[in-house]
Amino acid sequence: MKKPELLVTPTRVSHIHELADAGADAIIIGEQRYGLRLAGEFSRADVKEAAAIARQYGINVYVAMNAIFHNDKVDELGDYIAFLADTGVDAIVFGDPAVLMTVREVAPHMKLHWNPETTATNWYTCNYWGRKGAKRAVLARELNMEAILEIKEHAEVEIEVQVHGMTCMYQSKRSLIGNYFEYQGKVMEIERKKYEKGMFLYDKERDSKYPIFEDENGTHIMSPNDICIIDELSEMVDAGIDSFKIDGVLHEPGYITEVTKLYRRAIDLCAENRKQYEKEKDELLAKIKAIQPKHRPLDTGFFFKETVY
Repeated sequence: MKKPELLVTPTRVSHIHELADAGADAIIIGEQRYGLRLAGEFSRADVKEAAAIARQYGINVYVAMNAIFHNDKVDELGDYIAFLADTGVDAIVFGDPAVLMTVREVAPHMKLHWNPETTATNWYTCNYWGRKGAKRAVLARELNMEAILEIKEHAEVEIEVQVHGMTCMYQSKRSLIGNYFEYQGKVMEIERKKYEKGMFLYDKERDSKYPIFEDENGTHIMSPNDICIIDELSEMVDAGIDSFKIDGVLHEPGYITEVTKLYRRAIDLCAENRKQYEKEKDELLAKIKAIQPKHRPLDTGFFFKETVY
């Protein structure tokens, strides 16, 4: 049986060694100037080093260029894409059509993964972007299992699904945190680093903490819980989903590594020894719960929500 790719998010170059040893098949990296909500910041020098390390382990490297690009950045996309092509990365993840158009001009051989964050919700749209050049569609996190399986049945491109980690609930291009403190008359320097932890929006009614941070792409408000469906992989493995993603944004490197090991075990068993997977899946979930940060409860996201028309 075909195994889905296990895609993970390293926090730094040295972390790639640990993730490869843990069983990762691919990594996604980038810098905040071009990519959204990555676990770590990777400069051009870092991307080169990461690609070299990945080749040693035989894993794929994808670079995020899934930000929304206004006119002030469009002219520099060609130079960055040419750099990525020369470096030999395996694919570029994009949402803005400006990236697609620039790749056609600068590096037409480059593989593209279409990731519009919230609007990849049906197979027709996935196939449309496939005809435009995308090899893969990254599905929205707001889809349930029924919708995911339907999309895979009709898709002409690879399908990627996030199986673990937090979800972005809201993004604004504005610096909402900085503007808020300025309005309050307070002086506060906002660190423009996505991996700075510790800022939350607190909902007293729901008793939930929503991680919030600012970077070059604006303000990001994240889900209060982490998705975890390590014990519910069977249907998607049977359907032939091409890639499972663990999103480690705002998590510690050690946590991401341990979760990768557990999902590696789950995917291998689910594809090769289903009876053993059924025996072990609850134990695998319990192991993740044991290392889960106290302020990040686990849930199944939208996977088992009812579709409302």
